[in-house]
Amino acid sequence: MLGPSMQEHDLREHAHHHDDVVDVKAGERRTRAVVLLTVVMMVAELVVGWLTGSMALLADGWHMGTHAGALGLALVAYWYARTRAGSDAFSFGTGKVYSLAGYTSGVVLALVALWMGVEAAMRLLERPPIDFGDALPVAVLGLVVNLVCAWLLGTAHGPGHEHAHDHAGHDHGHDHGHHDHNLRAAYMHVLADAFTSVLAIVALLAGQLFGWWFLDPAMGLVGGVVILRWSVGLCRLASRQLLDVVPSTEQERTLRARLEAVDDVRIADLHVWEIGPGRRGCIVSLVTSTPRDTAYYRGIILEAIQVAHLTVEIHHCTRGHGPTVPSAAA
Repeated sequence: MLGPSMQEHDLREHAHHHDDVVDVKAGERRTRAVVLLTVVMMVAELVVGWLTGSMALLADGWHMGTHAGALGLALVAYWYARTRAGSDAFSFGTGKVYSLAGYTSGVVLALVALWMGVEAAMRLLERPPIDFGDALPVAVLGLVVNLVCAWLLGTAHGPGHEHAHDHAGHDHGHDHGHHDHNLRAAYMHVLADAFTSVLAIVALLAGQLFGWWFLDPAMGLVGGVVILRWSVGLCRLASRQLLDVVPSTEQERTLRARLEAVDDVRIADLHVWEIGPGRRGCIVSLVTSTPRDTAYYRGIILEAIQVAHLTVEIHHCTRGHGPTVPSAAA
């Protein structure tokens, strides 16, 4: 039976809130505009590429088509995460929907790259006729559209997200906890489009001026290899969040050191993981013979790292609790 004070106490202030809407409105709005531009340009390139026989232009058009689908997937991810942000069915919110969409887009990007390579190799063997003069203006227009789309998404992406390279197996102290992998995937798709447009323009110019027909399908091979490499990097980054990889082992060590500097505290268990763009979860289990109030330890943790979902377990031990139990990631 609860006393009067407990009955009047609003417990909502102590609950974890899973309806924190990640600030991705700019990304969603700009992605919608990019999808529209991409679809229009895709149709133009496919029609002109088919009429002129340009493999470079056809490849760019189909490439844009798959990107339009991937960008559409990004929009669905934004909508799904936003409309279900307050649902209790998601233990830590819907933030990982963005990473799932980003990873899926990376797989699509890889399939596109493989298709480009196969189609380009067939064109090298068959040597079809190409109308370079008619195909070239459309390729230039495609590049302009891609650059506009890249600017739109790059602005939403923000300067803090441009650090896109991946060091497999190494942490280097980088913090991966603030990436919208959904927006990153859309950005990478547009960059890949711009890259293939540049290759198409170079190939068409060389064919028109010097008769180097082989550059048109050869550029498809080069573009496929480069885009495949980009897709692998994108999948690696998105998979870190999906697999709950520690965002930064350096920050985890800093947090461990600050907590163990208090009295005789020892960390029995420590987990830090990403639950969405700019949001982390943290569970700490500490052992001490002189336990303080939970709010004290929470304050130390929140000063060290930004955490959206924090759980602190305090174990009172008077027998002497020995050395720290290292975490698997440390």
